[in-house]
Amino acid sequence: MKILVVGAGAVGGYFGARLAEKGEDVTFLVRERRLQELKTSGLEINSLHGDIHLTPRLIEAGADEDETFDVIILSTKAYHLEQVLHDIAPFVSEHTYILPLLNGMAHLKQLVDRFGEQRVLGGLCFIESTLDAQGRILQTSPSHHLLFGPLPGTRTDRLEELKQHLTGTAAPINYSDTITRDMWNKYLFITTFSGVTSLFRSSIGPIRSQEQGMMMIRRLATEAKAAMERQGAIFIENIEQIQEKQILQMNETMKSSLQRDIEKGNDVESEHLFGKLLMTSDIKRYPLLLSVYLNLQIYRSIRS
Repeated sequence: MKILVVGAGAVGGYFGARLAEKGEDVTFLVRERRLQELKTSGLEINSLHGDIHLTPRLIEAGADEDETFDVIILSTKAYHLEQVLHDIAPFVSEHTYILPLLNGMAHLKQLVDRFGEQRVLGGLCFIESTLDAQGRILQTSPSHHLLFGPLPGTRTDRLEELKQHLTGTAAPINYSDTITRDMWNKYLFITTFSGVTSLFRSSIGPIRSQEQGMMMIRRLATEAKAAMERQGAIFIENIEQIQEKQILQMNETMKSSLQRDIEKGNDVESEHLFGKLLMTSDIKRYPLLLSVYLNLQIYRSIRS
């Protein structure tokens, strides 16, 4: 199967490299600046789970290419999604699967409206990784796994074939029959984790070491879960207790990717992650969720 990874940054570059390391036919769709970096230095991964240095096959976004792919993995930020939909259109055939790894849920409707429900898969990943000044991908925590599955929840022969190609890498890539629920679970976790780390501009350790910090973590999780349930979310049983245990077990230096973006002066996914939860809800019910959202919107305003 031919795999196109959109973006070769901290997420797409990592999982795309693991697939290429396995021997899969992987191409990266990148913009000019990243294209030149990768042509000069190759794609380099420094990881707890083994380093990789390869010369990837590249296509520049916007290039006039006559080629389609079996699966297109989207690893970009939500605020780039509209442009990405335009960029990938020439590479989509009637048999192409679209596998987004974006946080949140709002992107699914955009993708389904554009490409159809049968083409769009659900997906998520847990990984702490970042690009350094030289464009190398630094993967710094034990977690580096990816889940994918069909939104309608039904298996097909073609999906079984895709499963064989995506699984079996050095990074755990697994199939899920409950991917929609998995995505809501991840959305709740990332909303809580990125919310508190960005609000306090801190890694998780100093926050959870304070009694009031743990109180804030629990309150934000409760508000976010309630807002998501008003939008049709489904969760596994005792999700709050499970995710609080996960947060307590994290390395104290761990930061959300959103907090890392703030530290780098990059744009953040405030609208996609937090604004979408407040749009259809009575915001008076969710004061802490609103505080996180406003904090990020003020950051974006100052940044721009």
